[in-house]
Amino acid sequence: MRLDKWLWAARFFKTRGLAQHAVAGGRVKLNGDRVKSAHGVKPGDALVVRIEEIEWQVTVRGLSERRGPATEAKKLYEESAAGLAERQRLMDLRRWGTEPASRLKGRPTKRDRRLMEKFADSADEG
Repeated sequence: MRLDKWLWAARFFKTRGLAQHAVAGGRVKLNGDRVKSAHGVKPGDALVVRIEEIEWQVTVRGLSERRGPATEAKKLYEESAAGLAERQRLMDLRRWGTEPASRLKGRPTKRDRRLMEKFADSADEG
């Protein structure tokens, strides 16, 4: 079975096209190696799938030609205990500790500049 089709059926990616781009971009490794999206997958293969900053370390347990419900998709793979713990830790960090400047992009707008000057003026007075 093709790697991109398995990733789609296992619900790691919403479309096969997204799965193909991830494999081509090196975000998916099969048994520790970069492969093409048409490479074959068989039960027992080890996969590392990186989606944004979250990394899934899974072992292929089954194959499916169609994309089914999430409960069926979870039967297609088994996640390693270390990978699950690391993914849970990253999700907790994301949930509880967002970067304060993560929403800032580029230069401040005119409105932002006026608010900063107003804040600075109020700090000087008090």
